[in-house]
Amino acid sequence: MKVVLFCGGLGLRIRDAENVPKPLVTIGYRPILWHIMKYYAHFGHKDFVLCLGHRGDAVKDYFLNYNECVSNDFTLSEGGKKLELVKSDIHDWKITFVDTGLTSNIGQRLKAIEPYVRGETEFLANYSDGLTNLPLPSQLEHFRSQKAIASFVSVKPRISYHVVTADPNGRVTAIDDIDRTPIRINGGYFIFRREIFDYIRSGEELVHEPFQRLMRESRLTAYQYDDFWMAMDTFKDRQQLEEIYSNGEAPWEVWNDGIAPAYAQAV
Repeated sequence: MKVVLFCGGLGLRIRDAENVPKPLVTIGYRPILWHIMKYYAHFGHKDFVLCLGHRGDAVKDYFLNYNECVSNDFTLSEGGKKLELVKSDIHDWKITFVDTGLTSNIGQRLKAIEPYVRGETEFLANYSDGLTNLPLPSQLEHFRSQKAIASFVSVKPRISYHVVTADPNGRVTAIDDIDRTPIRINGGYFIFRREIFDYIRSGEELVHEPFQRLMRESRLTAYQYDDFWMAMDTFKDRQQLEEIYSNGEAPWEVWNDGIAPAYAQAV
C-alpha cells in the first residue's frame, strides 16, 4: 500500500527548522521523516510518495546522499577495502518525490499526487510531524469495517492547558485540565480510499470542506488511540522527543518491539 507523506511544512515554531524543512528536523541523528517512514516500512508499506514544498530540494538531497553506514552497524575490513552492513534501512524502499507547491495546503498537496496513487484502492497518508506506536493493522481493520472513505487517528492532546467554559458575559462556569475532558484531536495518521479525490475542490483544505462532505454522508471515521502519540509542533516538543529518544525509551520504534513483519503483511 502506498504512503503519502506531506513534507511541505515550514516548521516556524521549531528553531532547528529555520534552514531545513520541518520533516528533516532530527530526533537523534535521523530526521523525523525517517522515523515515520521506518514505522510504515515495519508494517510492510514501503512505497512512499513525498509531497514536497518548502525546501523540497533538501528532502531530495537527504535521500540522494543517504549513507547506510551512518544509520546502521557495519564491519570494515581489509584496511578499509571491504565494508559489510550488518543491517540496512532503505534498500527496499521506493520513494517518489513530487513538487506540490510552495504554499499549498494539505488538501491541494493531496490532490496534486492523485496521478501517483492511480490504481490504489486504499492508501495511507501522514502529516509527517508526529510519532506513535499505533498498531497500524488495527486501524486498517477498523477503517475497512466502517466502509469509510477516510479515517484518521483520534488522540488525546499532550498539553497541559486548562479548558475554560464561560457564559456570554465572560463569567467562568467550569475549568478543568484538558486531559480530564473528552476533547480529542486529529493525530495526522490517515487512511483513504481513492474516492477521497472526488470530495476535494480547488483550493480546499482537507479537514475543512472535504471532511464536512464526508461527515454528511457518514463516510469519515476516527480510530481512537490512547497509547503513545506526540506531535513535534514546537521547539519544546522537539526537546521532549529528543530526551525520550536519548533515554532509550522511544515507543514509536515499533520495529524494535518484536512484532513480526509477517503480521503486518497479513492485514
